[in-house]
Amino acid sequence: MTVSQRVAIVTGGAQGIGRQIVKRLAADGYAVVLNFATSKVEAEQTVAEVVAAGGDAVAVQADVADEFAVARLFDTAERTYGGIDVVVNSAGIAVHGRMTDLDLAELDRVYRTNVRGTFVVDQQAARRVRSGGTIINISSTTPKLSMPGYAAYAASKAAVDAVTLILARELGERDITVNAVAPGATATALFLRGKDEETIARMAAASPMNRLGDPAEAAELVAFLVSPAARWINGQVLYVNGAAA
Repeated sequence: MTVSQRVAIVTGGAQGIGRQIVKRLAADGYAVVLNFATSKVEAEQTVAEVVAAGGDAVAVQADVADEFAVARLFDTAERTYGGIDVVVNSAGIAVHGRMTDLDLAELDRVYRTNVRGTFVVDQQAARRVRSGGTIINISSTTPKLSMPGYAAYAASKAAVDAVTLILARELGERDITVNAVAPGATATALFLRGKDEETIARMAAASPMNRLGDPAEAAELVAFLVSPAARWINGQVLYVNGAAA
């Protein structure tokens, strides 16, 4: 590691938007610690692609809702690279169902990952990110849409927004920025799973640009937010949704 090299942790970095963020930050010269929960094969493939392109990355398994596992994740980053400058919390799950029908075990499951997981990761980030660093939580446009069937997921992402805005105020005196990136309907496996073509087309048409987002577009915004050009952007929820809301 050179003195100028910066270090990023990306949770949920094996698939979807998280995977694109890993590759984008690595292309910008970051050493990246890619966190995954169960997608070991995809995580190793992503690391291999980063290394083949001349970047530096390692994959570390951890359940983001387990505070001891997350502490070990941060320990690994510090031990491997000497410190942490950026944390991108991209880990998340989605459940859908009308409130009259939703199994409360599913509600607990989405809250455990999306709310508790965000809090646990942000807590470690708040303790360990170096001065001048950045914390970014991946939120969602769904809290603004009031879509039937999305109550559990949208509520969990509204909590992510609240945590983001409060943490930004708590860490400002240390010159650490905290923001949320809120994608709209984006062509990831998480979004496409269980949807028929008619549903996908209808959700794409919700944007006046008449398409789904690309995961790389969210990654580009993350890359900007961690750059020196974005140091005065703090405590914001930034939407990447093609004006779908």
